[in-house]
Amino acid sequence: MKTIKTLGLAVATLSVAMSVTTWCQAGEAASTPSSAQGASTTAGSGAAALTGRKADRALRRKVYAAIGKYKEINAGDISVIAKDGAVTLNGTVTEAAQIGKAEAIAQGVPGVTSVTNKLTVKKPFGGM
Repeated sequence: MKTIKTLGLAVATLSVAMSVTTWCQAGEAASTPSSAQGASTTAGSGAAALTGRKADRALRRKVYAAIGKYKEINAGDISVIAKDGAVTLNGTVTEAAQIGKAEAIAQGVPGVTSVTNKLTVKKPFGGM
């Protein structure tokens, strides 16, 4: 009977250890002894990834704010995606000239290396 309980406990412990390792996010060390060696290397890369995400969010906010300063462009219909300095503009504008203007504004923001412009002109209600 003791052997069965011990074996069950060992299986449960192994199951928990595998679950923790599987569900840990990149850069976080699992709380199991088997991953203690790799904790220092994965923690360093995770910190760099977190900094990259923060930088992307900050760049996205800067581009969005720069476009928002121009009242003739409705920035509420434009979404900005930033990844390592590359910016993608999605959404709609009311006039064709605003497409190029939004791209030029985004390109002028410090930290932007390239701009992919996927903006389209919004057709007025009723299709005319």
